[in-house]
Amino acid sequence: MNKLVVIFGFLVMVGAQWFVPANMIYQQEGALVEGTPYKFKTRPVDPSDPFRGKYIVLNYELSSFAPVDSTLQFNEYVYVYIEEGEDGFAKATEVSPYPLDTEQDFVKAEYQYSYNQRVNFNLPFDRFYMEESKARPAEDAVRDVNRNRDSLSPVCYALVYVKEDVAVLENVFIGETSIQEFVEGLEE
Repeated sequence: MNKLVVIFGFLVMVGAQWFVPANMIYQQEGALVEGTPYKFKTRPVDPSDPFRGKYIVLNYELSSFAPVDSTLQFNEYVYVYIEEGEDGFAKATEVSPYPLDTEQDFVKAEYQYSYNQRVNFNLPFDRFYMEESKARPAEDAVRDVNRNRDSLSPVCYALVYVKEDVAVLENVFIGETSIQEFVEGLEE
């Protein structure tokens, strides 16, 4: 009887180790297949993480909204309700400390602070991982595009799919060219 309990416990542990990552993958893939795509204008920086590799940190123009809810605390989550703006990029329509009863897409973001009657937050899809040899040229290209931004220069943006409470960063673009293709074009 004691062996059966140990075997059953082992099987439950193994099942849980497979179920958790499989469920995470299922949710992410579901958002990519069935989610609504939104374009978020970016302002990137490029750090390195010895455990996770090279990536581009993405800062977004959409990082604040008015009015302020004075009950919010640092590092709490807020629900940023979004829609596609007239320019084709995501814009916030409302920010709430709790989920609203609406069909509108939202992103769960981390509240940072309030200033000048605005709620400032960090969007959860702030890292885009790349092949190590391409991350540095990608960061330089995106920084140059954002530094020289005028009406004629291309816009750098992240394409994010949103479905229910899952947001998945699919790719980063400069104009209509993916950052991967853009960097490969620089190498030629």
